[in-house]
Amino acid sequence: MSVQAGTERRPYLALLGLGALDAAGYSVIVPVTPAIAATTGAGPALIGALVASFPAAMLVGYTLAGHGVRRRRPTVVLVGALALLALGSLGFVLGDGLPAYFAARLVMGLGSGGLWIAITFATMERWPGQEYLCMSRIYAAYSVGGLIGPALGTIGGVRGPFLAYLALVVLAMPLVVAVGTPPRRRRFEPDRSVLRLPGFWLACVGVLFAILALGLVEGVLPLRVADRLQQAQIGWLYVGLAMLLAVSAVVAGRLVPRRAVAASVVLVTAGVALAGAAGTLPLFVVGLALAGVGVGIGETGATGVLLEAVAPERIVTAMVLWSQLGIVGYLAGPVVGGAVAEAFGFQALGLIPLAVAVPLLATFRLARYSGAPPTSSSP
Repeated sequence: MSVQAGTERRPYLALLGLGALDAAGYSVIVPVTPAIAATTGAGPALIGALVASFPAAMLVGYTLAGHGVRRRRPTVVLVGALALLALGSLGFVLGDGLPAYFAARLVMGLGSGGLWIAITFATMERWPGQEYLCMSRIYAAYSVGGLIGPALGTIGGVRGPFLAYLALVVLAMPLVVAVGTPPRRRRFEPDRSVLRLPGFWLACVGVLFAILALGLVEGVLPLRVADRLQQAQIGWLYVGLAMLLAVSAVVAGRLVPRRAVAASVVLVTAGVALAGAAGTLPLFVVGLALAGVGVGIGETGATGVLLEAVAPERIVTAMVLWSQLGIVGYLAGPVVGGAVAEAFGFQALGLIPLAVAVPLLATFRLARYSGAPPTSSSP
């Protein structure tokens, strides 16, 4: 079904806007990490743990939101998620010191987990049969949100960027009304039997790989150039990276999902290794770009693999677990990456995606599934 009428376009644009807002909450901390490190004296390992506290709380948010979308409409979950994002942002504005920052980031992560699940199921509810293509556009919106977060970080300091993000969250509240509810509700049910599908596990390892790389790129690599770039310059560098992520996410929606996942392995591994080992800023930028393109097509490709393997009507269990395993990568990326960088230097970061690529490639050999390719009709 093509979304032509304004009544259908409006909820779709609202969901894209909410996805961008969610991603801005992920990435607003990226250019702020050097300022937090400077004011608190924290090293790479502790800063990595702060960044990782966000996805740790998202794991809980996914589960709670999964129950919520089964019992209530996704719009109810959207409201609660936005309220948590606002509360967590306020913690950075009013709080001071690492304990307050950790608490605030945990609350934001809880809200972000709920927002992702609500956006995903609201999208699948409105556009059955176009889930893969629509979700590729949602990923592109998330990448555009990745432009907003670093741009907010250019304000400087710790409080300013999060105060600006808080204002965006408040302004986004009317988007929930714009999402609305479709005339006919689509039922989504849990089904544990999908956990036996090899295609499901290929999707899980694929998204874990892509988001682990995103955690490395956002949570550790900014420190690599902190002695050469100012906070605003780091912010604008990551704005450019987010543009690459957005383009690659849209392009991946036209690719065979498994091929997109395979390509992400090559691009991410090479990009992280180059950025970590780069002795000059141009080489760092090239490595960052390669990794960013790999992350964009890897996330979208892993989503396509999941939708090929599991029917949307019984995807609740699969989607929650898939999302949780994926975000484990965003949690592990900063923590492991920070520890590796502190112990062995940034040049060793390339070993992390290489280690995860081994089980991912093994999962390719085990995955045997069938299913109709995603529709290419445009929403």
